[in-house]
Amino acid sequence: MAMGSSPTPPEIRSPEQDWAAEDAAAAAQGEEEQFDDAFDIPHKNASHDSLLRWRQAALVLNASRRFRYTLDLKKEEEKEMIRRKIRAHAQVIRAAFLFKEAGEKDIRESCTGIKPATSSHSFPIELEKLTTLNRDHDSFVLQELGGVEGLSGLLKSDLDRGINAAEDELSQRRDVFGANTYPRKKRKNILRFIFDACKDLTLIILMVAAAISLTLGMATEGVKEGWYEGGSIFLAVFLVILVTATSDYRQSLQFQHLNEEKQNIQVEVLRGGKRFRASIFDIVVGDVIPLNIGDQVPADGILISGHSLAIDESSMTGESKTVRKDQKAPFLMSGCKVADGYGSMLVTGVGINTEWGQLMANLSEDNGEETPLQVRLNGVATFIGMVGLSVAGVVLGVLVIRYFTGHTKNPDGTVQFQAGTTSAKQGFMGAIRILTIAVTIVVVAVPEGLPLAVTLTLAYSMRKMMRDKALVRRLSSCETMGSATTICSDKTGTLTLNKMTVVEAHFIGIKLDPCDDVRAISRSAAALLIEGIAQNTTGTVFLPEDGGAADVTGSPTEKAILSWGLKIGMDFTDVRSKSSVLHVFPFNSEKKRGGVAVQSATGVNVHWKGAAELVLSSCKSWLSLDGSVQPMGVQKHNEYKKSIEDMAKSSLRCVAFAYCQCEIEMIPKEDIADWKLPEEDLTLLGIVGIKDPCRPGVRNAVQLCRDAGVKVRMVTGDNIDTAKAIALECGILDANGVTSEPFVIEGKVFREMSETARGEIVDKITVMGRSSPNDKLLLVQALKRKGHVVAVTGDGTNDAPALHEADIGLSMGISGTEVAKESSDIIILDDDFTSVVKVVRWGRSVYANIQKFIQFQLTVNVAALVINVIAAVSSGDVPLNAVELLWVNLIMDTLGALALATEPPTDNLMKRQPVGRREPLVTNIMWRNLFVQAIYQIAILLIFNFSGTKILRLENESPDRAEKMNNTFIFNTFVFCQYSDIGLSSEINCPVI
Repeated sequence: MAMGSSPTPPEIRSPEQDWAAEDAAAAAQGEEEQFDDAFDIPHKNASHDSLLRWRQAALVLNASRRFRYTLDLKKEEEKEMIRRKIRAHAQVIRAAFLFKEAGEKDIRESCTGIKPATSSHSFPIELEKLTTLNRDHDSFVLQELGGVEGLSGLLKSDLDRGINAAEDELSQRRDVFGANTYPRKKRKNILRFIFDACKDLTLIILMVAAAISLTLGMATEGVKEGWYEGGSIFLAVFLVILVTATSDYRQSLQFQHLNEEKQNIQVEVLRGGKRFRASIFDIVVGDVIPLNIGDQVPADGILISGHSLAIDESSMTGESKTVRKDQKAPFLMSGCKVADGYGSMLVTGVGINTEWGQLMANLSEDNGEETPLQVRLNGVATFIGMVGLSVAGVVLGVLVIRYFTGHTKNPDGTVQFQAGTTSAKQGFMGAIRILTIAVTIVVVAVPEGLPLAVTLTLAYSMRKMMRDKALVRRLSSCETMGSATTICSDKTGTLTLNKMTVVEAHFIGIKLDPCDDVRAISRSAAALLIEGIAQNTTGTVFLPEDGGAADVTGSPTEKAILSWGLKIGMDFTDVRSKSSVLHVFPFNSEKKRGGVAVQSATGVNVHWKGAAELVLSSCKSWLSLDGSVQPMGVQKHNEYKKSIEDMAKSSLRCVAFAYCQCEIEMIPKEDIADWKLPEEDLTLLGIVGIKDPCRPGVRNAVQLCRDAGVKVRMVTGDNIDTAKAIALECGILDANGVTSEPFVIEGKVFREMSETARGEIVDKITVMGRSSPNDKLLLVQALKRKGHVVAVTGDGTNDAPALHEADIGLSMGISGTEVAKESSDIIILDDDFTSVVKVVRWGRSVYANIQKFIQFQLTVNVAALVINVIAAVSSGDVPLNAVELLWVNLIMDTLGALALATEPPTDNLMKRQPVGRREPLVTNIMWRNLFVQAIYQIAILLIFNFSGTKILRLENESPDRAEKMNNTFIFNTFVFCQYSDIGLSSEINCPVI
């Protein structure tokens, strides 16, 4: 029976998760069979029915507080309705615009809004017309403006260099066109939390009873003596409300800070000819933004140039299909993701002037998320509450019967109620006092603070984890990480420093020594190689006007190759200006290569770059010392293969360069975007070996995981020999152990196995080389079928399915794409494996702290309830009155949670085995500690309850004073017992008490 619960909306499906719709549906279908208990939900993709079921089964005294940090199902429905309205609004406008006839007014004034004489702030285009252009996606108006070049002129932006990075210009643009932010809903102040705390049903009853007691007490005994009981209850209730509200308010501030960190996406921007990373909130109209696969489009804009650029617009349109962007369809919408290719865009709309901004302004409030542990604790609280209600009912019945039958006596031996003698006012006062005691027992017995202790420890842990370079996106991952049995880690950037340098090079059949000495290479061969390096890249080289060192941007691999290219004489800007790009095949993690077709004065060359042994297998010839093309014989092929193997064994990443010439007639005149670049019969230019050192401390972190019962597996796209060498260096592989299949395996071999065969060897796999994102997904699925709790690291867009499928998805904050981050549960801000291990410690700490609090609260519950029942049945009165019980509740629900739920992790946590997914919250050791501590407290308190007057030598005091002094001593003893209980609870696994 739920005394407070959320309404029953229809099932909500997030459009951002359309790509995983089938998986979610399958999970929801099997959920009822796997999770029979109402308070047992999956840690990911819980269905609407399961979320609603536990709410209906929970015993709740204050729904507004209990459900504050859970998903608001009603608001989720409202969110989806708002999304649909905004989408429908935009789509109707665009549909209507297709039927609108072109006007005959002056284009410069009516269509573009250009009014040179009246334009403000020196920008000859009005914000309203710019907003209309973005909203209507009006290609006609864009062409009248002169295309993206003309629009950039109106916005005073340079398509090649971007805008000026001066702060005064950025401020001017924000003043004219707005900032890339949206209005946020005002956060709740402390008064709102106080009001929510006052909604507790038992506290309301107590306040009503206190008001009656205060009124009758002052009426019968006078103001001076009559205010004590009612006034003290009011004071105690106020203290409980104030402490509870303050604690909840501080938690909300912590969650708000974490939500702001999640939304502060870093994007690449071009200003003053230099690329650098900036906050998405700092983007202004006129900015030039480079776009790469996996990026989020940070604002509305127009495509400047792009190659194979495909955008996932599902977040705005609700349709999961990707949309190709080119000069025919150049409009880009904020909030969408780059699904494929790369390009650059001119920002034309920011903040609330975009559809995404309007959507976020209406959805800016975070509605919370319940975690499996939080739901399980609601089940524990409901069970305890049922017992407490039963006990309170028994106590109420016993006290009422004893009182009205004349069996309840005053300390001096007189009967408290005599039929026909006791006045109605006195009888009513006695009944109110009994009701107050019973209701207060309910306050103590129903542990509202137990489920909220999870949010308290999670808020504390999440704040501390930020300092340990881990940003938590989903609360449940904190708990699940404590149960992780295996971590499937990337190599590059996670186990290694991601600081790459070319240290070895093989060209024209010889090894260059040093690696940047190309004097032996003919001028024509060097020119071909430099053309391939400069054009077949997503990185850039910026040369400062003052003649300083070149600034190279791009992925670590791209930066290493471009830096090496500069050393061998590459003039990046000059080379790119001498040829034009016809078509691009972006680097593909499946094929592990990327290509580009460029046209120059000498013809069309198709350049390829990628995994050395794969590119080598496509080469039928090689470039010799004099620049002539020689056929690739078996001997030469084996020489290059041997070079690759030797570099891989030295922990080097091997990248090969190849090219082929293409006849102009072979290039399609139309639909060049669908042209498949020739990738066979290539001519090998050369191979480089790139060094990426292991991170310091990784070996110790891997050993720490091994001691904690967590197996670390390396999953990398690199050569199997490179992977093996790094794994040995990191301690993942033992130098004296087996380093052959199935312990070390290639992704292709694993992929081609049957599901049964994969299940048989998956436990043995330690290193997987040359793996594709799909191989990683298959590995995760196989491990989960074997009962493992799997954590996976990933940084690429194609890692998203594996991150989503894993029990805990860990994306990289530096090298990770926005798609990977949104699919993950935790973002590792420094890309360091040692930070992953810290997350494991915090995950175990969360679970351990909750167990401590459960043990403490159950002990207090048992002791308080047993004492009150025995005393009520035996003497018709209880030693702990309403005010004292409220103080006990304050210790239990708030102060106890603060003390136990915020303890930092200890090294001992990493010496235990992982917590089982279905392990009970209350272990045998906890039951032992609980009963021993409860029996100890009950025995002491009952001794003082029945013999306290004699033990404390109060025989010479008046009966009334002796009883008050004895009960006060019992209360203080009970409170001090809780201090020892907290000490015991903080060591729930101690062997002795």
